[in-house]
Amino acid sequence: MNPIDLVVTVCAVLSPANCEEQHIVFNYAGSPRQCVMAAPPYIAQWIGDHPKWQAVRWRCEYPHPNDKA
Repeated sequence: MNPIDLVVTVCAVLSPANCEEQHIVFNYAGSPRQCVMAAPPYIAQWIGDHPKWQAVRWRCEYPHPNDKA
């Protein structure tokens, strides 16, 4: 398995114009395209831990070597 970066754009529930990207890095055996299809449970877990945010879009990519985890 290789690490993959799930990049989720989240917006504040009470202020939908206040958005930011959250990075969830985990080990995944599939491609970034497969990761996008498998992402909803990971996103739901993050939203459950951060109820003041809502996910509006997401993508998967391989982590960049200079990024901090």
